Amino acid sequence: MIQNNNQGALQHPLGTGFNAQSTTSDVIKGIDLTGKIAIVTGGNAGIGVETTKTLVSAGATVIVPARDVEKAGKNLEGIPHVEIEALDFMEPASIDAFAEKFLRSGRPLHLLINNAGIMWVPLRKDARGIESQFVTNYIGQFHLTARLWPALKQANGARVVNVSSLGHHMGNIDFNDPNFEHRDYETLVAYGQSKTASNLFALELDNRGKDYHVRAYAVHPGSIGGTELAREAPVELFQQMGFLDENGQLRPEVLASLKTIPQGAATTVWAATSPLLNDLGGVYCEDGDVAELLSSDPAVTGNAKFHQSGVMQYSLDEHSAKRLWVMSEKMTGIAFDVK
Repeated sequence: MIQNNNQGALQHPLGTGFNAQSTTSDVIKGIDLTGKIAIVTGGNAGIGVETTKTLVSAGATVIVPARDVEKAGKNLEGIPHVEIEALDFMEPASIDAFAEKFLRSGRPLHLLINNAGIMWVPLRKDARGIESQFVTNYIGQFHLTARLWPALKQANGARVVNVSSLGHHMGNIDFNDPNFEHRDYETLVAYGQSKTASNLFALELDNRGKDYHVRAYAVHPGSIGGTELAREAPVELFQQMGFLDENGQLRPEVLASLKTIPQGAATTVWAATSPLLNDLGGVYCEDGDVAELLSSDPAVTGNAKFHQSGVMQYSLDEHSAKRLWVMSEKMTGIAFDVK
């Protein structure tokens, strides 16, 4: 019996009955989270708000760490059982402070939703010299999960969900130069690299954590209208991706494929709560199901870097996942021992 998803061995759709049009209301039906504690990073904007509202509706208490606490309070006003705390992934000390406060509460952590992310930004680096998309979309996930690990184990049945992206098709990890010190910066490549890292982290975290009843998943929300994620992206990037035509207009087929926010948050909620995943982890999910595996062989997939669905095999590679874990420990200065 296959025990892990190395090389995508478990990447087979389950036939859940959900699809791209399914919403958070659909996937949460019949789920009771009474007494459960969840943390949703970036849970104060976009699909994060919808994720927070849905988990609360099922009975969970949700802690939302945010860079702008005042803004988060306004966005989450009126939602019960929500706690807002300060956290900025570009400031490692704030991750430590947030985690330490939570651990002092003595509560178990049943769900950690690593939802916060940025996209298509100019070259920026944190004080450690780590590129900002890599920090926010991945290194922050690693750091926060490592610090909260005692509470995840304490839950005796926890899940970690990394909000990744189909954008992982745009870039594998350059282990020799992850921070663009010796190569030209391309924002799409940096974004793709960060999301590939998020997939690999979910894979290796699940491999290491399942003996302690912690399972991990990566999810692609879909292309979603009405979020702030691409607010810094110039028109040329959307044209390069094929989203806009030469006149800067959204292509009709792209418009038709855009998800609403409740549809975009559905796979996150499904991965966090579905009983179908009780004995399955380390998988990449989309549209409320486990995604299809795509070969990393260009002869099979063609020359296109970007597909409409599916997960690239290189983002589920066992060797890369273990190498990334070691590199992440060095970058953060944290020895993430799950024992």
